[in-house]
Amino acid sequence: MGELSAIPNIGKVVEQQLNEVGIKTAKQLIEIGSKQAWLKIKCIDDSACINRLYALEGAVEGIRWRNLSEKVKGELKEFYNTFK
Repeated sequence: MGELSAIPNIGKVVEQQLNEVGIKTAKQLIEIGSKQAWLKIKCIDDSACINRLYALEGAVEGIRWRNLSEKVKGELKEFYNTFK
């Protein structure tokens, strides 16, 4: 496993998907943001769900996704629902 798997919420599969869409470092993930990273993953994996979006946001913030604020979760859910 590479650099991405060292940050919260990023396991082997998500790291592999991020690498596949051109995101190979934590810095790149932070720069692109969770929403854009999720959209890129969604293009290669239609099963990408809201929990993956939460996980990516948690990774960007450096926290476990369960610790995201309700406000952030609400904003992410609203974003996610536009792509269902």
